[in-house]
Amino acid sequence: MPSAKTNAPHKPDAETCKALGNILDRVGDKWTVMVVGILSDGPMRFNALQRAVAGVSHRMLTLTLRGLERDGLVKRTAFATVPPRVDYELTKLGHSLKSPLEILAEWVQTNRAAVERARKAFDR
Repeated sequence: MPSAKTNAPHKPDAETCKALGNILDRVGDKWTVMVVGILSDGPMRFNALQRAVAGVSHRMLTLTLRGLERDGLVKRTAFATVPPRVDYELTKLGHSLKSPLEILAEWVQTNRAAVERARKAFDR
């Protein structure tokens, strides 16, 4: 029979909290969320991706894609053609992020009005 201690919520240590914060910085960024959502439909070229991510600058998209590639969420494939062609696609790890983002998006849809009301009440 499991003890009461095993049913208690796990309290992460400082190192775990720092690691979680670092990962949330990456996956919680607005451009990351949009890029992962768009790439979940399949590989895309840079320019098509930039057109699909409304409002992102060339530089910001480049930085976002580099970060996602560095973190193993996106794969960059360069083709030796004229002109050069580069495709971006989600890795297996990147695809595993879709479900948590969908759950978070559902939570936002459900609770957005309540959060906005709370903010307005707080700002008064």
